[in-house]
Amino acid sequence: MIRIGYQASHEQYTPSALLKYVKMAEQAGFKACNSSDHFHPWSHDQGESGFAWSWLGAAMQATSLDFGIVNAPGQRYHPAIIAQAAATLAEMFPERFWVALGTGQYLNEHITGTVWPLKQDRNNRLKECVDIIRALWAGETVTHHGLVTVEEATLFTRPATPPPIIGAAITPPTAKWVGSWADGLITTARPPEELKKMVTAFKEGGGEGKPMFLKVEISFAKTEAEALDGAYDQWRSNIFTSSVLTELRTAKQLQEAAQLVPKEIMKEHVLISTEPQQYTEWLQQYVDLGFTTLVLHNVNLEQERFIEIFGEKVLPHFHQ
Repeated sequence: MIRIGYQASHEQYTPSALLKYVKMAEQAGFKACNSSDHFHPWSHDQGESGFAWSWLGAAMQATSLDFGIVNAPGQRYHPAIIAQAAATLAEMFPERFWVALGTGQYLNEHITGTVWPLKQDRNNRLKECVDIIRALWAGETVTHHGLVTVEEATLFTRPATPPPIIGAAITPPTAKWVGSWADGLITTARPPEELKKMVTAFKEGGGEGKPMFLKVEISFAKTEAEALDGAYDQWRSNIFTSSVLTELRTAKQLQEAAQLVPKEIMKEHVLISTEPQQYTEWLQQYVDLGFTTLVLHNVNLEQERFIEIFGEKVLPHFHQ
């Protein structure tokens, strides 16, 4: 079954606004929600960054949607705390929660004042965190001395069924590695020929038969000019390569770098159209590649109209 989900972008909206939007999304026919998990927004133009884990409890109580969150354990978050937070949500809302784990961005992690590791060290640290989280969910008492440290941690409140751990990846090598340990893959939309490389790498690494999630950035508005302007205003700081997005220190640096981005180039990174049928055709290409959950992120600030019209004209194609 294909699920179309709604992206809860804490970088762009207050938690109270997102709570309203996610309830609207459920009423419109969306089947899932994916939450970002930032300490800082991508730019000062976005200007928000609520604590996602507090919001998740309220949002899951207020709706019956499936929920996930993209999280980076190991620096800003200790893995034992993430294990406890995820276990609590999964106990309260059985089989409705997943957690997607990745290596994070310096933008958020530098607040601890510790060294930002090289990419390979971040990968190694993430895998340690995944193993710690799984052991805690299994009821083990964990002591671990490595890139992270755990001393005699035991998780007493655990769900009957642990939530899936989805691996976050944006390059084929990372997707292949993720396939060896994760319960599924989450990545971001790009041209189908590039996504096919991600899918192939994930399956080669051990991901054959596992679910695949795709976050799809779109900009839907009344006119194409408004859609392009909205995408440029809110999302131009997010179009850089992984090495830039993960290594710059502050939202101000990303915003300043984005001043050089031509507006028209946004069409290469965000699906921009005023026609629901065009989005249906675009999304079908991702389904044909094997993605089973598509999380739609309307990056401009017109959320209510997007939710309403997609509920009427796009979602029925995939949910019938």
